Amino acid sequence: MAILATQMRPGMIIKHNNQLHTVFSVEHRTPGNLRAFIQAKLRNLRTGAMFEHRFRSPDPIERVIVDEIPMEFLYQDGDDYYFMNPVNYEQMPLKHETLGDAVEYLIPNLQIKVSFIDGLAVGVELPQTVELKVIQTEPGLKSATASSVTKPAKMETGLIVQVPPFINEGETIRVDTAEGAYLSRA
Repeated sequence: MAILATQMRPGMIIKHNNQLHTVFSVEHRTPGNLRAFIQAKLRNLRTGAMFEHRFRSPDPIERVIVDEIPMEFLYQDGDDYYFMNPVNYEQMPLKHETLGDAVEYLIPNLQIKVSFIDGLAVGVELPQTVELKVIQTEPGLKSATASSVTKPAKMETGLIVQVPPFINEGETIRVDTAEGAYLSRA
């Protein structure tokens, strides 16, 4: 199934150069007066090698259809992340290498889809948005409501997101999982 490069999301399985790859991160870049492009970090499923590739925005990407099983994230124990199948309550650990940058969005009870090829978990598909709690940021400004100024904020998962100046510690915000960008308050 062909999709545009702009529709690529972390956790997807794609076919690139006749080999299967997991998309680890996707960054949409628009440099100055040049055409926009997609910078993607990919991991080869056969060799485990990581590399970055630049796609033009309209490039067709062949998305591989795999067995997707809905799972619920339970907890992390070291390098293992434990998931539960809500149908049969079977628990399964996945390694950080399999999950990639998706670990920055995993909060307990988050519903995701785990992709399997021949019974082997190869990646996850996150929801489009997740709600994360801000645990560390600079104090907010009450008067700064409509400016383009942002400040870094550390989420409960360790993810750093650029947020507007009126966001304070302890607030819950909605984050886009494709770009790691602030969307709104939750």
